[in-house]
Amino acid sequence: QVQLVESGGGLVQPGGSLRLSCAASKFTLDYYVIGWFRQAPGKEREGVSCISSNNGSTYYADSVKGRFTISRDNAKNTVYLQMNSLKPEDTAVYYCATDQRPMVVGGSLDKYAYEYWGQGTQVTVSS
Repeated sequence: QVQLVESGGGLVQPGGSLRLSCAASKFTLDYYVIGWFRQAPGKEREGVSCISSNNGSTYYADSVKGRFTISRDNAKNTVYLQMNSLKPEDTAVYYCATDQRPMVVGGSLDKYAYEYWGQGTQVTVSS
């Protein structure tokens, strides 16, 4: 089965940085889209960023543009989310997700478009 494992979360001060990793196994990352989502307590899960399987195109939510960068290393079967200039409102559990279906592989920030999900990693931004 498809497996995704997030890591890299933690506690950082406002303005700090973290790099999240999403390690994939039992499938070929080359042909899947990877999306990053986050969910704060009491709020809906929201799309943060994604990277397409076909040409590596990237997409970002307006709230993180200019601060977050998504990248993919197919040799390591891993996707990263570099988060800079972190704000308290970035505090959430961050999840990676993947899918191979034609309507999704080009990139989507819709949580309902993704079939496979990791367990999440906590990011807390606080002084």
